Amino acid sequence: MAKYSRLTKEQFEELHEEFINFLATQSITGKEWDEIKRVKPEVAEEELDVFSDLIWEGVLNNASYLENISAMQLFLFKVEAAHMKLIVVKTTNENIDFRTPEGFKWLQKNFAFEEVEFFTANKDFTTDKKEDIFSLIEQGAIITKGDLFMFFDKMVN
Repeated sequence: MAKYSRLTKEQFEELHEEFINFLATQSITGKEWDEIKRVKPEVAEEELDVFSDLIWEGVLNNASYLENISAMQLFLFKVEAAHMKLIVVKTTNENIDFRTPEGFKWLQKNFAFEEVEFFTANKDFTTDKKEDIFSLIEQGAIITKGDLFMFFDKMVN
């Protein structure tokens, strides 16, 4: 059973070379892999889960910033050692959708006005920092370089 979710077919295709190297570290050739899939599908499933977890561990270890953008709110996270910093940018203008280019341009022009509100918080990690980050990804957050977080961090500080 995978600790995180199994990679999608598309993700496995993208990571084809890495998966071959992963099998090679276990001395499994392409021919042997085909045999395992045919004869012991449950073992093949376990290998796919182990590989998925290895990839996720690397991704989650390197995640420094995450964003979850909805129509009227931006949730911007910065991952730190013991907690995540959170900046929420919210509009009260129901005609705005931050997910559209127009909505985003509107935000860039109007972030200093009354229709835009900012909230900040620190969120402590539970027992597993990587699982907390993964949970945000499962809820729709994406890993970013942090440009939005840094921009709005200057505004609120």
